[in-house]
This record gives sequence, C-alpha cells and structure tokens, in this order.
Amino acid sequence: MLLKEIKEIFHKELDEYYPKEEVDSMFYLMIEHYFGLERFILAIDPGIVITKEEEQIMFGGLSKLKNEQPIQYVLGETTFMDLKIMVNESVLIPRPETEELVNWVLEDFENIDNNLKVIDIGTGSGCIAISLSKLKPNIEATAMDISKSALEVAEKNALKNDVDIEFMQADILKIASLKENYDLIISNPPYVREMEKDKMHTNVLKNEPYLALFVPDKDPLLFYRPIAKLAKNSLNPNGVLYMEINQYLGEAVKLLLEEFSFSEIELRKDIFGNNRMIKAKQAG
Repeated sequence: MLLKEIKEIFHKELDEYYPKEEVDSMFYLMIEHYFGLERFILAIDPGIVITKEEEQIMFGGLSKLKNEQPIQYVLGETTFMDLKIMVNESVLIPRPETEELVNWVLEDFENIDNNLKVIDIGTGSGCIAISLSKLKPNIEATAMDISKSALEVAEKNALKNDVDIEFMQADILKIASLKENYDLIISNPPYVREMEKDKMHTNVLKNEPYLALFVPDKDPLLFYRPIAKLAKNSLNPNGVLYMEINQYLGEAVKLLLEEFSFSEIELRKDIFGNNRMIKAKQAG
C-alpha cells in the first residue's frame, strides 16, 4: 500500500477526534519512530510503498489512537530536553512546561561548578532528574516516587540515557524527613484539582495515572505542604527549592513557602503566560 494512502486513512479515522495538524504530527511521528522515515518523505517520494508488516504496525497504532491513547504511549517514548524518555501508563507524559522548570534550574546554576546534591520528589518517568544529570554532570541526583512501577520506568530511562541516579520508593505524605541534605530540591507533584477535570482532554483522563495528576478540591496543596516541610529540614544553607504549580494557585503556594520562612520566593510564568513555576531559597 502507498504510504500516502495510509496517511489518508489516518485522517479519515481520526479527524473527528483530533485537529488535522495533530493527526499529521502523529502520523509522521509513527513513520519516523517505526521506519526511520523523515516527515518530508512524501513530498520527495509520494509513490513510496510500505510492506504488509509495516501496514499492520501503522494500523495497530491507528487503532490505539482512535481509542484515544496518547501518541507517546503508542510509541512508548517521548522527547524531553532533547532526550529520549520511555513512557507507559505508569507515568505521566512529560510536558513542555516541565522543560521550562528544568531550564530555570540550569540557568540559575550555569556558572556553578561545585558538585550539587539534588533530589527530584515524585520523579515519575525520571525526566527531571535524568535531564539535569545529563545536562549538568556535576549534579548528583536522587529520584523519589511512591510508585514502584514508575520507578522501574525511571531506572530504565536512566540506563538508556547513561546517567547514574539513586532511586528510592517513598510516600512524601508519610515520611518525616529525607535521609540526606541537598543543595537543590525539585518537584512536579500532583496539582490538578478535581474541579478542573472538565478542562482536560479525554485521552489524558483515560490513560495517564490518576494519582500523579489530581488533588482534592478541599486540599489542593496536599503535596506542597510536606514538600515544603521536607525542604525546610533538608536543604543546605542557601539551598533552593523549585516546584511546578497549578496556574491558579501561585499565590497560595507562595504564602505556604513564606509560612516556612523561605526567602527570595519567585513565581515564574510559562510560555502561555500562566504562573507555572516557583522557587524559594533556604536561609543561609
């Protein structure tokens, strides 16, 4: 079958679920992932033919996409900070906003060559700890998560990206302290309120791990409180805490950090103009 015919079938089956540009993107991601074909291949060779086996791969992926499975789970990987990160239903799909959080850390510590002890709380796929370790080799990273299956994915990603990270399974709602002190604590904890479900795409709600996304409406800072407490007790003097936040709760998180006597608290907006990140400094 002609590859361009496969593309036409993708649009026929998926245009009612996704914008046409997104269908194009998913189609090209699949042919690049499975066959190593560049996205401009059809412009160069509109007559390219794929084998029966390749057809089955494409139609298998199409079936999953039609069932609203995210393309990242279909492929089993995504790109984060230009690194390949494996993902499955045990972990959240890394977002561009989280890349902004990582870039903030890299900017702040660009000219610091001393070894830095870092812990990533709620690591999921490991994308934060892995990218920091890969892009700033003087970082000694620990990654923590409550989920054993998430940690298994993160460990595979660390191996895949050739970084040495210590992994630990723990529930931040239950632990009283961290076993070491750190120069930097970073976290992208669950922060979507139950009331915000109706704003989310169904492919997120149907596939991504619920516990990694949502917090109760009555206690939206459920995870920020223990993270702030752990950071207050475990950050070295002048250590820094970085967190991704709910865009509607920036001031609430800022007040929480003030209660724990952090200084130099800074909210930062993402590329869409939403309060999405916050950092705070431990007293020297």
